[in-house]
Amino acid sequence: MNMKCIHRYEGRFTFFILLISSLCCLLPLALASSDEVEDETTFAYTEGSGRGPKEWGQLDPHWKLCDTGKLQSPIDLLGGKRRVLPSLGKLKTNYKPAPAVVKNRGHDIMVRWKGDAGDLSINGTDYKLLQCHWHSPSEHTFNGTRYQLELHLVHLNAREELAVIAIIYKYGRPDPFLTSLLPHIKKMGDEEKTFGIVNPGDIKFDSRKYFRYIGSLTVPPCTEGVVWTVINELRTVSRDQVKALRDAVHDGFEENVRPTQSWDGKTVLFYTPRVNSGSS
Repeated sequence: MNMKCIHRYEGRFTFFILLISSLCCLLPLALASSDEVEDETTFAYTEGSGRGPKEWGQLDPHWKLCDTGKLQSPIDLLGGKRRVLPSLGKLKTNYKPAPAVVKNRGHDIMVRWKGDAGDLSINGTDYKLLQCHWHSPSEHTFNGTRYQLELHLVHLNAREELAVIAIIYKYGRPDPFLTSLLPHIKKMGDEEKTFGIVNPGDIKFDSRKYFRYIGSLTVPPCTEGVVWTVINELRTVSRDQVKALRDAVHDGFEENVRPTQSWDGKTVLFYTPRVNSGSS
């Protein structure tokens, strides 16, 4: 099934500036920590376990936003109010190879760059690439459809605000980036392993169309103020690759997906290149 692009809306540039400004004003109210919680023994994804997503907000006083927050992620990207804004512009990334480590955090597999791996630019602000990790199946949904895998590229700016690029995968041909990592992932325990130079540019995605909204981390502490960019293109991953990621994590985290959250008045922006109709 292909993602369906939402209907066109010719948003004016002035509206875009006002909307982005109002969204960004939310960020200082709840600065996003650069790290998700790494001790997975205190939470779970299984409802009814007493530590599942519905209980996250009660498990730790620092996690109350998981229960009370109004900007929580993930969401169904086609399930609420959207604005199509060609003026958002093509996604601007400047990635470069850098030393990295691979770590099994128990609830997921993470690649963390130790050197300068480049950045992402949003509205004139640069966000340094920190790490990437995988969720299986996908956390964001499209009209209720959940795909097989979702990769999160996590970035941090000078004000310690987070921006995440999410890439969605369906079953098909193996993903080249995962192909290079899997021999190491299959052999690792809970320790962190040096991987050498890793080029984030090998994570291929098409930036011509994407969704953007202000949301949260999808694991405790569920910090809000995260700028989400979800690529509107399905990449492919093999069944063996998804199985390897699931086999590597601890029991109970094979499906490390938070349920979709309420829109709660969120506005999701959608970028698609402006079609030149030839009219003045």
